[in-house]
Amino acid sequence: MKIEFYANDSGKSSVLDFIRKLDKPDRAKILSCLESVQDLGLECPRVQFRQIDGKLWEIKITTPNGGYRIFYVCMKHDLLILLHAYKKQGQKAPKKEIELATKRLKEVLANENDTIK
Repeated sequence: MKIEFYANDSGKSSVLDFIRKLDKPDRAKILSCLESVQDLGLECPRVQFRQIDGKLWEIKITTPNGGYRIFYVCMKHDLLILLHAYKKQGQKAPKKEIELATKRLKEVLANENDTIK
């Protein structure tokens, strides 16, 4: 499975920037989990997946310093586009996090022909 990071018009990926700013143990765990998803696909036993709404899904990753969520969309069967990431603070995903991921999802779906190569 291929994983791509959503990037804005200037080419900046907020998901990648978010991961890079984490402490080394958390960053290593998240990158390791994403690598496992690349290798094993959505059947990866190390990672939990949950549907949020329609085509919007989340990857749940727990590290020594807490839980992280990465919103994504699955394009075709072999491409995940990571849309937004945040550190889990409470029981439910904050509305602003879901709204931002949904906004990016709509952009990706609107530009589907440009995104998939």
